[in-house]
Formats: sequence, C-alpha cells, structure tokens
Amino acid sequence: MILSKTYKKASLGVFIAAGVLLSGCGSDNDNELVIPEPVEPPAIAVNYEYQVKVVNLTTAQPMSPIAVVLHNEGKLWEIGQPASMALEKLAESGNNSEVLDQEIVLSGQSGVSPLPPGMNETIMVSIKDTLPNYISIASMLVNTNDAFTGITAMDISNLTVDESIYLQTSSYDSGTEKNSELMATIPGPVAGQEGYNVMRDDVDYVAMHPGVISKDDGLTQSVLTQDHRFDNPTLSITITRVK
Repeated sequence: MILSKTYKKASLGVFIAAGVLLSGCGSDNDNELVIPEPVEPPAIAVNYEYQVKVVNLTTAQPMSPIAVVLHNEGKLWEIGQPASMALEKLAESGNNSEVLDQEIVLSGQSGVSPLPPGMNETIMVSIKDTLPNYISIASMLVNTNDAFTGITAMDISNLTVDESIYLQTSSYDSGTEKNSELMATIPGPVAGQEGYNVMRDDVDYVAMHPGVISKDDGLTQSVLTQDHRFDNPTLSITITRVK
C-alpha cells in the first residue's frame, strides 16, 4: 500500500511526540513532587486556677498566714499519726514556709498576713499543664500552744470552671506541745512569747483539739480567757475553680 505524503508527515509527528514523552520519563527523580512532613502545632499551655476565700469565725483567735497547696498525692496530716516537722512548725509558731515547700506540693500560696477574727481573705493558687487532684489548707490559731485548722487532701479533680465547694473547718491539736496555756509558750498577741520548740512533750500524734480551758474556768496559770475559745467551727472556706 502506498501512503500519501500527508499521512507520512502525520505519522512522523506522532513518532517524534512519542519520543519526547519517553525521554521525559527517565529514571532520575529530579522532578518528583516532595510532600513535607506534617508539622504539629505548638502545645497550648493549660492554666488551672483556684480562688480560696477564707473567713475567720472565731472571737479572739487570729489565724497565722493561710497556707494553700495543690498536690496529687499525700496529706498534710492524718488523725492518729505524728505531725510532720513542717506541720509542727506551723502549729506551734504559725510559720508555713516548710508546709509550702514540701515535696508533694505542686503549687502553693500563702496569705499575706495573719487573719484577724471576723475578717476574710481571698487567696489565688494556680498551676500549668497538671490538673491537681487535691487541695490542702492550713493555719495556726496563734493564741494557743499548737492548735491548727484547715483541710487536708480535699479532692478537687472533678471541680469544673465556676463551680465552688463550701465548708467549715474544725480545729486540731498537733500533739507536739502540751496545752499549758502559759504566757511563755504562746506566740500570739495575747502573749507574744515562744513559738516552735524542737522538744515534743505531748502525745505526739494529731487529734481533734479539746479546746482551751482559760483562766476564767479555773486554770490560774492560763493567759487565755473565755474569748479565746474555739468550740464552734473555726474557718469557713469557699473554693472556686476560676480557670
């Protein structure tokens, strides 16, 4: 069969185009499309913040600066067990620095000054990236030998933003110093004498405090009066998660 000139030219063009296509499919990868690895966005810090409002319900017992701590394990005290050195110092002198510095503490804050009777204070405590399981709060009744109050290891893990917990606290005896009520052994304004003493001369375990006797009820050596009693709840506390 004899091809026409027109067909010959068309066929030649097809062959040339095919050659170009084949030459473009070489084995080198210079023109491959490179897909970059996905880049994860930077993590956003989560801030957990709690507002703690404390009211002193007593008539004549100033509270030492309030210690507020967030933690995920442990307790500040346990009924029937010896007080830690940190708790002993708080309960005898009002010094909360070692309580705030304990190994279990994830974040802690102190009140700015002693809390007078009938007054209130709001303390903010926060932590980043770790949801705390517990909150603990502690303060000394400073016109006593070694009485303290507060809460230990209250579960706040399920507290949602703007949700609050309200409670009233009892008073405890650290069991580290006899309740002599002597002027020489009370650091509060009624006496202004000794605070922490390394010697433990009492039962050496934490218990509910029996209250003070006072000179009005016949303890002649006592520097305290009936006004210094704390038979009723000692503090009211409102804990609110704000972030």
